[in-house]
Amino acid sequence: MTPMVITRIVALAFLLLSNKGSSRTSSPVTVSDLRILNTEVSPDGFPRLGIVAEGSFPGPVISGQKGDSFEINVINDLTEESMLTSTSIHWHGLHVKGSNWADGTASVTQCPITAGHAFLYKFRAGNQAGTYWYHSHLGEKFVVVFILFNNASSTASQYCDGLRGPLIIYDLEDPHASLYDVDDKHTIITLSDWYRECRYFTDVVAYPESLTALASTPNSTLINGLGRYQGGPKSPLAVINVEFGKRYRLRIISMSCDPFFTFSIDGHNFTIMEADGVNTEPVVVEAFEIFAGQRYSAILHASQDINNYWIRANTSKGPGGFEGGINQAILRYRGAPFLEPTDSHTTPLRFLRETDLHPLEDPEAPGAPDTDGADISINLVFEKDVEKGKYLMNGVPYVPPTIPVLLQILSMASDVASLIPAKSIYYLPPNKTVQISMPIGDVPGNPHPMHLHGHTFSVVRSAGSSEYNYVNPVRRDVVSAGDKNDNVTFRFRTDNSGPWFFHCHIDGHLERGMAVVFAEDVSGVASANPVPSKHQRDADEGNLPHVVIS
Repeated sequence: MTPMVITRIVALAFLLLSNKGSSRTSSPVTVSDLRILNTEVSPDGFPRLGIVAEGSFPGPVISGQKGDSFEINVINDLTEESMLTSTSIHWHGLHVKGSNWADGTASVTQCPITAGHAFLYKFRAGNQAGTYWYHSHLGEKFVVVFILFNNASSTASQYCDGLRGPLIIYDLEDPHASLYDVDDKHTIITLSDWYRECRYFTDVVAYPESLTALASTPNSTLINGLGRYQGGPKSPLAVINVEFGKRYRLRIISMSCDPFFTFSIDGHNFTIMEADGVNTEPVVVEAFEIFAGQRYSAILHASQDINNYWIRANTSKGPGGFEGGINQAILRYRGAPFLEPTDSHTTPLRFLRETDLHPLEDPEAPGAPDTDGADISINLVFEKDVEKGKYLMNGVPYVPPTIPVLLQILSMASDVASLIPAKSIYYLPPNKTVQISMPIGDVPGNPHPMHLHGHTFSVVRSAGSSEYNYVNPVRRDVVSAGDKNDNVTFRFRTDNSGPWFFHCHIDGHLERGMAVVFAEDVSGVASANPVPSKHQRDADEGNLPHVVIS
């Protein structure tokens, strides 16, 4: 397909959208610029070039209140040609209802923002409140497809190189407000894997047939952007300051590209009260596993002796343990000396199980309370193609299309039934209950954290369990698919028009094909997702299919 044809298709798409009215909201608007640039960072004491938001890693906290509208102008100032110079930003966990075009998913809802341009994302928080995050959603495969329009090349995953940050939606009427005293930017805890070199996908290029060598091993774990690597210098560690007697809402965010973490704080219990932006019935635990993309709010009561305590985030991949301060940060009581803790690790006894979590409100799963109670049931079988080094979903690897799925829908250039990639798109009618089952076969890289854009879902069967719960299953947007012979199952309602990505949140697995697109209410997409007229003017002026705001 030629550039001119692509440009015309996209122009038609935005012309269609520009003829639709855009509803206004009287809710407060959070307006900000988010500048993406290359800068040298050394979060674990080893300097390297990164891709960061506003010059920091993690990126700045973006926050607002329940019901707020957001206008975030992402400005691409990337210049390093050995790394990706295009970008896109996904608002992980937010449904962006009515603004599917602002979901930030290259190949699905938009083309990349090229260097020297910007993209104004507009979306509403609606009724959502809780703990979220933002990150680049641009894989190298789509850049290869897009190379005709953008001279960048890379063998790296962009958010693994630093483009990730917290996004918090506060609720002035939080039903759990009586459980804690402090909830601010100082109680946000981000967990990240970190790589010494910009080479997360080097093995994908060097060993295209290999599924077992498809990603580099992380050198360190970072907590709030600081950590140490094995054998490295005694670089600074993150410190969470508390005052005796107060109760703190810790918002723990896994910004991992690959491993999961086991999180605990020496000498302290937690009360879990939120999972992935959904309030839960309180559950007291000593430790929990948190997979890539997941979030928990955990209330910590600062009731122990005034001292320093280790915050631990042991990793499932890379150097494990805690020797020399790796995989750790510090909880410091007011009045304690400015020293590192000296306590050795003891194994926690009370671990969180996913089946312990129950929604605080509207707990029932949609549909009838039995295995055949959904309107639409889809089995997504995880498979592998060893010869080609691909992950398969129902026998097919996801291959990014040359034109994002949303723009194909809006352009009306072809029958909607012929959207590409054809075998990776599942058409879902509106206002139906959909049940997704994920039988895990003999595939490497388990457990796979599976993330659905545009929705939270009810996990009616969790990893490690053979029981189904339709009464009060946990609701979330990232679920572990478990290990071999598991069959994790979840349900959601098709109440958000648009194409929504469903994929493994281990970036190397997504890059190798572990994804599908749910095209929801295709005929209603244009009217449900009006795009600002500025985009249409850009298309009229003959810009390339990325939408730019100069």
